[in-house]
Amino acid sequence: MFTDSHCHLDFIEFDACRDELIQRCAILNINRFIVPGITAKRWPRVLELCQKYSNALPCLGLHPWWIAKATENDLILLEQLINRHDLAAVGEIGIDGAIDNIEKQTDYFVKQLHIAKKHSLPVVVHHRKSHHLIVPELKKASLEKGGVIHAFSGSYQQAKAYIDMGFKLGIGGTITYPRAIKTIKTVKKLPLDSILLETDAPAMPLEGFQGEVNSPEKVVDVFQQLCSIREESPELLQQAIEQNLQQLFKLD
Repeated sequence: MFTDSHCHLDFIEFDACRDELIQRCAILNINRFIVPGITAKRWPRVLELCQKYSNALPCLGLHPWWIAKATENDLILLEQLINRHDLAAVGEIGIDGAIDNIEKQTDYFVKQLHIAKKHSLPVVVHHRKSHHLIVPELKKASLEKGGVIHAFSGSYQQAKAYIDMGFKLGIGGTITYPRAIKTIKTVKKLPLDSILLETDAPAMPLEGFQGEVNSPEKVVDVFQQLCSIREESPELLQQAIEQNLQQLFKLD
């Protein structure tokens, strides 16, 4: 069985085909989806979707791209929703070094880390040009449940900093691009118990599909690429990734 550990099934790109998409995924043995929320406005939509599809598990968080419009009331609402719903994680949260508002991004990232720790939940972390900002905050937060670094790209040293804190690394379409030499070299060396599969659908299309809407169906392609750069058998890889998911998230 495959799990797409990070896909935005609530996005409008899937509105006209969501039922059929999930059926096609089932044929490919993709039977579970982790669905992160990105703004308070979208949280009800994520929760509604995950109530409709029992194999879709919700996360709620304030994504750094939209943090300029976030308020303290959103943080209050986040805690209220955590108390009412069975969430897989707090996320998608993080710091993006390629956009403005780094101070507010960091402030809200830290506050959401504290919420996750208070409620014993893992976190789903967005990064871009920000490992140097994220790692110190994660060390200070010292989360009991750890989390996943979404769409990891970087060096083995950067990967190890997260792994040493108990984090998993989300491996997605980046490894299908031959130019991603540093990330591919890193993924080859990662401990087996640190790897998750993801697509970030509808974003982050795989190599050869640039400009197209990405799909959680492509998690199988990511897995095949992972198999081509790792030494383990596909059976062992698949089993280990499933165990990693079970360890990190509250799964049935």
